[in-house]
Amino acid sequence: MLADFRKFALRGNVIDLAIGVIIGAAFSKIVDSLVNDVIMPIVGAVTGGLDFSNYYVPLTSAIHDHPAYADAKKAGAVLGYGQFLTVAINFLIIAFILFLVVREIGKLERVAGLKKDEAPPLTKTEALLTDIRDLLAKR
Repeated sequence: MLADFRKFALRGNVIDLAIGVIIGAAFSKIVDSLVNDVIMPIVGAVTGGLDFSNYYVPLTSAIHDHPAYADAKKAGAVLGYGQFLTVAINFLIIAFILFLVVREIGKLERVAGLKKDEAPPLTKTEALLTDIRDLLAKR
């Protein structure tokens, strides 16, 4: 059983997946910083100083005088829709960047002729044999 696990764990697909997850986690931190430190302050400046991270709806009566979101969470249940907006923006940015990457990889594959669905061109012998087969099938 240990040998089977080692064989599974050391296959290329599993290692590629692990590397992808690690790079994805690092990329997610970059996008989080981009959204929290660059985009949201600009959005806040355009909208008159609004800070989306502190938008919430208190769900208990224990929260008074609209404290900051972190303090409100400590005091009781809150619905933090501002935090959700920030995370949704993070997701949209990551999804868009991944879309661009996949699209560019597709372009590179088409340019290089590396499409997996395309059959390699036939040799002269294969083309001749295909013609013979087609003629025999018509009879």
